[in-house]
Amino acid sequence: MLRLALLLITVIALPLQAATIMPAAPQVAARAYIVMDADTGKVIVANREEERFPPASLTKMMTSYILAAELNKGNVAKGDLVPVSVKAWRAPGSRMFIQEGTQVLLSDLMKGIIIQSGNDASVAVAEYLAGSEAAFADMMNQHAVQLGMQNSHFMNATGLPAEEHYASAHDLALLARSIIQDYPEHYGIYSEKYFTYNKIRQPNRNKLLWRDNSVDGLKTGHTDAAGYCLVASAKRDGMRLITVVMGTNSEEARAQESQKLLAYAFRYFRTHKLYSAGQVLESTKVWAGQQDQLKLGLTEAMAITIPRGQSEQLEAVLDLDKVIKAPVSKGQKYGTVKVMLNGELVASSPVVALETIEQAGFLQRIWDAIALFFYNLIN
Repeated sequence: MLRLALLLITVIALPLQAATIMPAAPQVAARAYIVMDADTGKVIVANREEERFPPASLTKMMTSYILAAELNKGNVAKGDLVPVSVKAWRAPGSRMFIQEGTQVLLSDLMKGIIIQSGNDASVAVAEYLAGSEAAFADMMNQHAVQLGMQNSHFMNATGLPAEEHYASAHDLALLARSIIQDYPEHYGIYSEKYFTYNKIRQPNRNKLLWRDNSVDGLKTGHTDAAGYCLVASAKRDGMRLITVVMGTNSEEARAQESQKLLAYAFRYFRTHKLYSAGQVLESTKVWAGQQDQLKLGLTEAMAITIPRGQSEQLEAVLDLDKVIKAPVSKGQKYGTVKVMLNGELVASSPVVALETIEQAGFLQRIWDAIALFFYNLIN
């Protein structure tokens, strides 16, 4: 392996900063909490984030996620008229106030789930997508597995109390990240402050939407067992954070504790976008190919989240295969880029071919085979 150390180009362009004195994370009055960078998945602050707790109406994030997925697949459309069953109409708790025996636009039900936290809307959508709420819960659990939600299990579409219905703060942050990244065309609904249906105007229960212009989602929840919960997301100066607080003691507390976490993480951490997808990191020799140089880079953009003031300590180490022979297929892996901070690994990504190179003709291959023989002897 050829080991090459190089400073990150994008980091060199950053202004030098004095080392930041960073205080301890704030004390948060919640049963469990987490702050995650939405771009990198970096967990900045957390406590009891892997433990399982009742998620209350945070459950509806999965309900709306599945609805967005079905809309994007074309299995349903926003203009679909959804029949309202007796079960949906009688769903207890927070309501959109749909009426049994009527038909409601799927787009309205989506807003009823996200903005009004309607249990009735959630049941109606679950029945429409899966035939029954129990079958929909099975869909929810399959999606949870795909998203890596290892400490979550759903029994219904609403979050109403049920045995074996639970989620962790970390899992809910993963779900929020997927909502934001996978279906951005639907994410705007989470920032809407009001929704009117059946002549009843209801506000979004996320108080941060009124207090902080950088906050644009996501969902609140409350039951006696779960306490007051909130998943929030905010974006400032190109950096997006996700916070989850579970088990606070009031509506005001869940908003204030979320604000503490956002303020701390935005103040003392920064996300640096290091490389773009397709950016050339290295050009290297190719043996027996129709061209003798191969461009190498990343298939996906690379970013890291680190404490402010430490960017000048970043270093990238590029480990590449010593010998690369044609044929070369675009996307084929030929090494790894490792990003180090003060000697510790903070990120890594495969380095792949950014182009396809076919084999050279017979004579060129013979010549390169001879040259490669002597190259290997020397090296």
